[in-house]
Amino acid sequence: MTHSYTITGMTCNNCVAKVQQLLSGVDGVEKLIIDREKNKADISMHHHVQTSVLQHALKDHPKYQLAESPKPPSPFTEMETEEKGWFETYKPVILIFAYITCITLLIEAINGFNVMHWMNNFMGAFFLTFSFFKMLDLKGFAESYFSYDIIAKRWMGYGYVYAFIELFLGLAFISGFNPVLTNSVTFVVMSVSIIGVLQSVLNKRKIKCACLGAVFNLPMSTITIIEDLLMIAMSAITLVFLLTGM
Repeated sequence: MTHSYTITGMTCNNCVAKVQQLLSGVDGVEKLIIDREKNKADISMHHHVQTSVLQHALKDHPKYQLAESPKPPSPFTEMETEEKGWFETYKPVILIFAYITCITLLIEAINGFNVMHWMNNFMGAFFLTFSFFKMLDLKGFAESYFSYDIIAKRWMGYGYVYAFIELFLGLAFISGFNPVLTNSVTFVVMSVSIIGVLQSVLNKRKIKCACLGAVFNLPMSTITIIEDLLMIAMSAITLVFLLTGM
């Protein structure tokens, strides 16, 4: 991992060499690249090294001051609420749900309406569509998901995995693969996912929702809760029917 820092007080190449020597001796530091003109240092580490540890390495030379470089504002953390109407704000989600609902209902109207078959197709189309938007900017989605999901907060890689979980669930629903397993995984995954959403909404955090990846500027709200609850409810109902033979 590499982190950027600002280091002031370096006035010549000897200063750079001294700072390089002092910081290179810190346990965990692997490589340093120092730009004296920009007062910047990029430090690669074997494991994360606290800023205070790096500052301590320079304590005998107080003219050298090290601090974390200010991070550019992330598009996925706290966001300013734009003055938009409710429909205008959530139009992408509303249109997607409308399209999925109409298409799946049309399929049932042609083949003979069956509630269970409709829910299966609806969930398949839902996961395929939402995974598609996440795949457009997988890194952006992972960063967004990291800001509120309870698993992604502990392991950011889960954001990358989650997009593929949705993709495989969508394919499983459409292909009819092992309905009990598919609906069980859906129920568990969406139940875990909704915890972070509930925490963010109840704490009134103004953050962007990752449901459509990094493509749309959607705020976290009860709409996100409804999305997750819908998938949880559909998978639970389907499981009951499958396991009881109703």
